[in-house]
Amino acid sequence: MTSPVSENAKNVIRPIHYRDLEAIEQLATAATDADSNSCSVTFIQQLQQVRRWYGLLKLLSWFPNPSQYAFCVYVAESFQQIRGMIKISPFNRTRSTWRVEQVLVDTSANVQENTSAKADTGSGLLRYCFETIWEARTWLLEVNVHQKTTLALYRQNGFQPLAQLTYWAIAPQILEELAAHEPDLPNLLPVSNADAQLLYQLDTASMPPLVRQVFDRHVQDFKTGFVRALVSHIYQWFTHTEVVSGYVFEPQRKAAIGYFQIRLCRDGSSCHEGELTVHPAYTCLYPELLAQMARVVQAVPPQALQIASADYQPEREEYLEQMGAERIEHTLLMSRSVWHKLREAKPMSLEGLQLSEVLQGLQPARTPIPSRIAWWKSISKKTQAVSSGNGAQPVSTSKITLSQETSPSAEPPTIQN
Repeated sequence: MTSPVSENAKNVIRPIHYRDLEAIEQLATAATDADSNSCSVTFIQQLQQVRRWYGLLKLLSWFPNPSQYAFCVYVAESFQQIRGMIKISPFNRTRSTWRVEQVLVDTSANVQENTSAKADTGSGLLRYCFETIWEARTWLLEVNVHQKTTLALYRQNGFQPLAQLTYWAIAPQILEELAAHEPDLPNLLPVSNADAQLLYQLDTASMPPLVRQVFDRHVQDFKTGFVRALVSHIYQWFTHTEVVSGYVFEPQRKAAIGYFQIRLCRDGSSCHEGELTVHPAYTCLYPELLAQMARVVQAVPPQALQIASADYQPEREEYLEQMGAERIEHTLLMSRSVWHKLREAKPMSLEGLQLSEVLQGLQPARTPIPSRIAWWKSISKKTQAVSSGNGAQPVSTSKITLSQETSPSAEPPTIQN
């Protein structure tokens, strides 16, 4: 399926092919050199893995499975050259919210090659995804605050700021000091599918209502099926990683009040990635959970631990600053609702409608078919017209009856003895 980017018929948007991987890697390399984009570096590493497993990923994209959208990429092609690409993926299991993971546009094209089409390539890729992914009600993305051109592109296409995220790096020396502290977590339990309801309630309570509405997560988002778990273990085996997770249970309230997950790099080639969720009423758990995460990290080669914090989590940011963690990136979380855009694109409003245009929809579409009652009334009218033409006057039975009722009654008969 292809779609025009502009009025030029030679500019089309289509799904990715294997021959496009080299050109896309060049776009990602150019974006990394220009903006020092960490997302582009991760995307280049992913492209190197896709080269080896492209056939399998293409096969999995043809039928429903956990890896159906593992590499969902569309490219913009102009004059048989790749001018841009976009990578998207579903954010939740119901696929009501989709995520724009990467948008790359070629800025090295010649000015003579239709500069207007080059400027609209990014918008064309976004609009194509909005129209193609019909099940998406909300779109989500994350962009670095220093990428002004990319921010302008997303704002132009209807994305609005949702939250500000800060990424921190905890040095191995700090992790070693944290690991020396014995965490006070008597109810730390491993995560299983039976705990999905508890984790869903914790996730719901830990974020503002607007963010919760955009994420649109449900209980099934916290469950892991057999096929998904098998694919995850195979991926960890190939990438030399390991995932460790746990949650803190509150027995009195029978609720989860804290959760952590760490993706460990066992060969020391990259940093460890941590995810932390704490109930707003139990912010005292931050030192204990981070101490537990530091103990888990000690079993692998020393590397920094990366963790994120949002602007609606001031206690986490304050504790990370006191700990001595380093800010490495500041991003903006943005969202866009498809309903909002459809309402803006409506050509006219109800105030501009004329009365004739409103009544036009109430007119019958065809000549009405006479019913039995209408046919009997027409015959009665014809009979009355013929009788009046012959000089006879129709007699009204109702008037006769009325006159009889209103006339004085006759004298009663006399009875003779």
